[in-house]
Amino acid sequence: MFQRMIATTQDVSLTILRLVLGVVFFAHGAQKMLGWFGGYGFHGTVGFFTHIGMPAALAFFVIVTEFFGGLGLIAGFLTRIAALGVSGLMVGAIFVVHLQNGFFMNWMGNQKGEGYEYHLLALAIAAALMLRGAGPFSVDRSLTGN
Repeated sequence: MFQRMIATTQDVSLTILRLVLGVVFFAHGAQKMLGWFGGYGFHGTVGFFTHIGMPAALAFFVIVTEFFGGLGLIAGFLTRIAALGVSGLMVGAIFVVHLQNGFFMNWMGNQKGEGYEYHLLALAIAAALMLRGAGPFSVDRSLTGN
């Protein structure tokens, strides 16, 4: 079972997708977990999320998934699990926050909030990684012995 979960191919495009998605999610997770890049840090983020009605356990899950999922994607370690976590976050963000704002991002500042187009892109990348694995230059690849 574990071998199937970490199996991958030598397709370099998977490495590119994995690294880009990992960097994006690690950066957002570092804002929430550590307060880096102008973020609120762990306690500030949990406080914000609970203030807007999110249960503290779910806020914890979001922070941990973005931070450690991003690190896992960057390293290519347990890539399918990390990509599944990212997918869950994106589906949740679409339905809880962004669906009501329509498809497009708010480039011109003339709509109520951001649309969900970014989230669909992240979902597509995560789906490719769940289906095909981490690609070369990953911990998953080195653990398979190939």
